[in-house]
Amino acid sequence: MRVLKVVAEGITTSFRYPQFMQQIHPTYEMPPPATIYGHIASTLGEWFDPKDVRFAYRFTFSGQGNDIENILVATLASGYLKSTKIPKVLAGSVNPFERAILFQPRLTLYVNRPEWEDAFLSPCYPVLLGRSQDLFIYTSISVVELEQAPFAYFEHTLLPYSTTQYTSHGYAVYMPRYLDYNNNRQPTVARYFIVRNRLDSRDHFLWFGEKPDERYWIDPQSPDHKGAKLGLAFLSFVGKEDETITVS
Repeated sequence: MRVLKVVAEGITTSFRYPQFMQQIHPTYEMPPPATIYGHIASTLGEWFDPKDVRFAYRFTFSGQGNDIENILVATLASGYLKSTKIPKVLAGSVNPFERAILFQPRLTLYVNRPEWEDAFLSPCYPVLLGRSQDLFIYTSISVVELEQAPFAYFEHTLLPYSTTQYTSHGYAVYMPRYLDYNNNRQPTVARYFIVRNRLDSRDHFLWFGEKPDERYWIDPQSPDHKGAKLGLAFLSFVGKEDETITVS
């Protein structure tokens, strides 16, 4: 399978849990699929049809800390600005909150769209991942030919939720999957499985009954670990995959 492989690096980033609005903003340890969609769309310069687009990634950071940020809560006044339909805004209150920050993030993104290589070589908008101030830079852009292998290792990545049936070397999480901008930003969320430490399919997968004939997509350019290469689990933005939940 030919895919586009992009390496992006930054100084800081943060992936806020949408359930937290004030006082504290924890961060996911991996970028949610909805964030990946927004990142790609920013590079292309337009919203794209997510139907047949699939992605996999490896994401690392060197450390995590907390920062204090302020939110200005504006107050609307009665009436509009002169000769406009823009509401008048009075000075509002300043609400400080604590935000978790990831330092020195590095994303290696694989997308089944090698024809997008030129777009990533000349992105339409500033390269961001997470907040608007979290500037990134592409350090490597290439088209690679993935291979299949009977075993692989996974690390610092997001896997399908069904992986919980075979291993405990990770943890499950709810994440924003996709925002439908053609349907009033209708959000969907899904369950995923985060793997930080190295997971070897030969040692850490537990099969009940007869072991299935598994084949994994691997990056042949990745470092070798006991004869295994980095495995890639491709995810989608839409469609029925594990338990996707629509948020009303």
